[in-house]
Amino acid sequence: MAKKKQLSPAEQAAQAQAMEAAEIQRAFEQGTNTLRDLISPSSIEIHSDYFRLGTKYGRTLYVYGYPRVLFTGWLSPIINIDEVIDVAMYIYPVESAVVMKNLRTKVAQLEASMSLGAEKGKVRDPELEAAIIDAEDLRDQLQVGSERFFRFGLYVTLWADSLDELKFVQQKIETIFGQQMVFSKVASSQQEQGMNSIMPQCSDQLQIRRNMNTGAISTSFPFTSADLTQDKGILYGINMHNNGLVIFDRFSLENANMVVFAKSGAGKSFAVKLEAVRSMMLGSEILIIDPENEYQKLCDAVGGSYIRLSLNSDIRINPFDLPKVVDSEDANDALRANLVVLHGLFRLMLGGNQLSAGGQVVPALNANEEADLDQALIDTYARVGITSDPLTHQSTPPTIANLYDTLLHMSGTGPELAARLRKYTTGTFAGIFSQQSNVDINNQMVVFNIRDLEDELRPVAMYIVLSHVWNIVRAEQKKRLLLVDEAWQLMRYEDSANFLFSLAKRARKYYLGLTTVTQDVEDFMSTKMGRAIVNNSSMQLLLKQSTSAVDVLSDVFKLTEEEKRRLSNFPVGQGLFFAGSNHVHIQIIASNTEESLITTNPEAKNKLS
Repeated sequence: MAKKKQLSPAEQAAQAQAMEAAEIQRAFEQGTNTLRDLISPSSIEIHSDYFRLGTKYGRTLYVYGYPRVLFTGWLSPIINIDEVIDVAMYIYPVESAVVMKNLRTKVAQLEASMSLGAEKGKVRDPELEAAIIDAEDLRDQLQVGSERFFRFGLYVTLWADSLDELKFVQQKIETIFGQQMVFSKVASSQQEQGMNSIMPQCSDQLQIRRNMNTGAISTSFPFTSADLTQDKGILYGINMHNNGLVIFDRFSLENANMVVFAKSGAGKSFAVKLEAVRSMMLGSEILIIDPENEYQKLCDAVGGSYIRLSLNSDIRINPFDLPKVVDSEDANDALRANLVVLHGLFRLMLGGNQLSAGGQVVPALNANEEADLDQALIDTYARVGITSDPLTHQSTPPTIANLYDTLLHMSGTGPELAARLRKYTTGTFAGIFSQQSNVDINNQMVVFNIRDLEDELRPVAMYIVLSHVWNIVRAEQKKRLLLVDEAWQLMRYEDSANFLFSLAKRARKYYLGLTTVTQDVEDFMSTKMGRAIVNNSSMQLLLKQSTSAVDVLSDVFKLTEEEKRRLSNFPVGQGLFFAGSNHVHIQIIASNTEESLITTNPEAKNKLS
């Protein structure tokens, strides 16, 4: 028997040291977090009809029945549902020879059944005949290689924060499936297998499958969520349904108008500024009415024209200006159209049409005053040589001061109207709109700032600026965006609301996209013209809203209960983006450079600086 080699003291010490090092290594590894430790839930509970991972409840359903014909996109309502779900598909190819053999046997059985029924005098069975035809067609297609056969398994796992919510989601899923004549069941007593089948490890532990051909399989293509990605346009944000990019050209729709609704601080100004900057990159001209001095920094950064309207400024806009239109039809109608605009303007200047306590409209001018004003406007133009003849429209237009003089020397109600207009000619508001225009808007971005105007004068100023911009738009057709911020100020008065609506209706003809922005949703939507503007806008962006505003918008946009819930809880920069018949949950994103130009958030400014 061989003796065990005696180790020297040095070797014994080295061995002991090695064992100690190995023990230290094992202890260290036991205290190290692995990837499995990081991603594993704190606990797992498996029940017969549900399971619980940590604080989340889950339930797996399997599909066992399908209709005779599946249509493309039948799975889309499930994919796009506003709930947390996992969908797993398992597709196993089957040898065509095996399928052909089984089909021959099946067809023979079906034909025998039909012959036997005919011999016994039974009424023909349409279902049996259809099955034979389907089987024969499939045999023919398999024979020429145009079809293949597969085994198909479809599983859906639902997630919720409670069992009641889980049951609610299950009912929604089963309802959607039922509408498609697709039948599903809970994987009873197989929830662990169902959970494992859903995991991204390609382990089909449920093994519940149906035979399907290529055509049927193709209709189940899962990547059919609402998508607003085009090959041209600008980036609006991230589609939160599928993490796709929302790239869209608003001019590709039936009109290029857009409304933006949001409560203060929800990110509406950020969104429209971002769109303006990116639209400029594609050559669009941007015209903005800015009531709160929010756009100056952006305007200065892109080299735009910032026009500050105030009683102390040197900027003047004459509402009597006529458009220098090229179109012969518009030219013949230019004077008459401007007279209509001026009627609305002067009604607004003289107090605007008001609503009585009983809901009746109290006009700012009675019938006699309207008639005298109309005649005075025509005479005022005539005195400077301007008539309906387009050749006379190049003459220097009159001003409100000229109208005042005409009214003062008229009979009837003229002198009284002149007295009511005096504050705009020689009174408190004299100068800004009573002289010839000196505004130069030959720039890719032009911002009209009206913050420094008195509250009484703001709606008048917005009306006149809109009229001035409209004349420019009609004179030369270019790709333009007109952004009207705080549009609710125009909706307070019937004439200004009607004028804004007329712009929305006619904008497309002149290659103009009107963007209407407001935070006072209830006031805006409470008017007939407000709803009409929304209906004439092919794009809508709804950011975070107050609870009362959500109820109003829900009625207009036919929002689901889930969308209503989200709309009142969206974080800043997230919302619902409607474009034509599609709408998605969107996250507005900007680069650091863009954000530094457009943000009004003090915290964001400090972070970027």
